[in-house]
Amino acid sequence: MKKILKPLISVIAIGALSLSINIDKNVLANNIANKCEYDSASKVNPDYSTMNCLLTETALSYDVPPEIVKAIAEGESGNWRHFDSNGEAIVTADNGIGIMQITNQAGYNQDRLKSDILYNIQAGVEILDAMFKRKDLPSINGGERDVLEHWYFAIMAYNGIKPVNSPIVQATGERNPNAYQEKILGIIERFELINVTELPFSREDFQYDSNSSANIKFSTMNYDFDLPLTKSKHFFETNQKVSATTNVTIRTRPTTDSSSMGTLRKGEVVTITGPFEYEEVSTKKNHFVWYPVKRSDGTEGYVASSYLNDSASTSTPPVDTPKDYSAYAEKFADFSTSAWWRDDMIWAIDRGLIRGYNNEWNAKTKKYETQLQPNTQLTEAHFLTIFFRYAQKDEIASVKNTSSWSRSGIYSMAKKYKMPVLANENSKALAEKGIRRGKLAQLMASYHYGKTVSETTAIQFFMGNGLTTATSIDEYKPDQILTRAHISAFIQRYETFVSKQK
Repeated sequence: MKKILKPLISVIAIGALSLSINIDKNVLANNIANKCEYDSASKVNPDYSTMNCLLTETALSYDVPPEIVKAIAEGESGNWRHFDSNGEAIVTADNGIGIMQITNQAGYNQDRLKSDILYNIQAGVEILDAMFKRKDLPSINGGERDVLEHWYFAIMAYNGIKPVNSPIVQATGERNPNAYQEKILGIIERFELINVTELPFSREDFQYDSNSSANIKFSTMNYDFDLPLTKSKHFFETNQKVSATTNVTIRTRPTTDSSSMGTLRKGEVVTITGPFEYEEVSTKKNHFVWYPVKRSDGTEGYVASSYLNDSASTSTPPVDTPKDYSAYAEKFADFSTSAWWRDDMIWAIDRGLIRGYNNEWNAKTKKYETQLQPNTQLTEAHFLTIFFRYAQKDEIASVKNTSSWSRSGIYSMAKKYKMPVLANENSKALAEKGIRRGKLAQLMASYHYGKTVSETTAIQFFMGNGLTTATSIDEYKPDQILTRAHISAFIQRYETFVSKQK
């Protein structure tokens, strides 16, 4: 693997053969503290954005995938915490110290492990790096350092190669979800929003006595898996071509709180224009980072690292050609070739999900026009119509009203698919009220599961399956009213999720 090293590594002694040797730790720590704007004398936990920076920069200094270091810190400390409310380092019953839970490690100053977060993080990364270099642990494929799955046994060893961490339960042959490394990889999936490949181990690979504290004996010392494995998302370089792994929003700033500039299509190639940046809202605990990118039409913005891949790694890179918007501008009087919703609306128009409003009077132009009305509130009735055009195209085309109420047909479909709508024959006005983001999630998730689920469950479904980039219920903003411009993005993401399940 080509090592992608940050400028901070200039402190390494000339001629060093290994990053974990010859580093002036104090100089390195000072450089990282300065870069992350962290006061090393502070006895309080840094905000999430700063902690992301400290963990990421330290990992990169040792050529370790930051995703793994951040997940271990999450799993060990819970919520990236080092100090308690009294400014004292958190020490567990088994003497695990601080954010990386360093336990009984010779060669490290115990007082500094408690008082100095960066020293604690460095110790954890060095230990993990040492585990990766061990020759008594199985290796995976070529052992490339930037491939997350290649660190499987190093992560296990960080906690201990004990029977409790066997990937397979010997007694049953089933996967062991409670193994330390399985939990850490699960954290990567949950907080980095990327899928890690489950490696197909067998019961015969691991010999141990479940009633003994003796280490696992490995029957296989090298695995050669012909599987799509996962490279770290933190090593992209300026001017590198990358492609979107799914339909994803491009933002004006490095945060989901910023405005959308449209949607990158799955497979669309963009160019990295500079180093990654950390989440600008310090209270958001994102493990991922943000890359500034440029599209082929010159549009520039930010995309979360989770949704980018090296375009060279795709077997058939898509042709990145400018799109001709003239036909849409001619058909719809209010279509904008520069609006953030432009491509999302086109996707929905081309699918027949959104058809626009005919013969709308425009007082400014003194004409009757066909309009999209993208900024109009999305009502519950509009949502059901658009969603069923996507999910039940044939059924909605032939559905009959069950009463004189013009919306009765689509609402009978909603009832059939267990979708907890607000409107009904006795509260028809609610059909024309703006729909909340939380309610939209609940309706879509209930349709997907075939049963009514709560808003909380629905939003968790959205977060866990890439239907939103939000990482908390509050960040999802469940009470915000949607516009017509928003709906196609949610349906596109749902389609991407569904296609992965087939």
